[in-house]
Amino acid sequence: MLDFSLFRMVIFSISNARYTYVHDQKYSSEDVDIHHIVSRSGSAKYVFVYATALLVLACALYLYVLKETSISLVYYSLLFDIFIVKLLLGKPVKKESVVIMPAFGVQLETHYVSGKVIRCFVPIDKILKPVLVECVTPVTCYWTLSLIIRGESEMVLVFKKLRPPVKMLVHVWKALCAATGSKEETFTHAE
Repeated sequence: MLDFSLFRMVIFSISNARYTYVHDQKYSSEDVDIHHIVSRSGSAKYVFVYATALLVLACALYLYVLKETSISLVYYSLLFDIFIVKLLLGKPVKKESVVIMPAFGVQLETHYVSGKVIRCFVPIDKILKPVLVECVTPVTCYWTLSLIIRGESEMVLVFKKLRPPVKMLVHVWKALCAATGSKEETFTHAE
């Protein structure tokens, strides 16, 4: 469950099974516009991964103690457990935030479960246009919000780790368009 006491003044929020979108007014000044996408991942995944790793290690210890196999089997199972835990859990992201300051720029923040926070600041005069892009891969299709930056060959992703649905991205896109002075234009490709 999301604790809304972490946010000062919630203006608007949307939730689905994986994410919660929160439009926050942290400061009394209305010039700072804050948007959060919070991951709603439960602890069941962590319990399953650690229980599986413990089971593999217990099987290796059983074979070592009772069947008198080599101790190297225990070491290999321990290395395998570490690999599986790192692979399945990775660096879990707690939330990603967009802090829009129309006079200065946009600050993109990624908050990890470990407490680490990565921030990236983009000056407002460098932003040409915020765009919603539909990404299609052979396996999946998802939407991303990107910033077209003046003088850069690549766009900057607003949400680098999380992939929220388009109904959550639209609110952030509209706020970015208002802050940068871009028109809210939608284009459709017809063949």
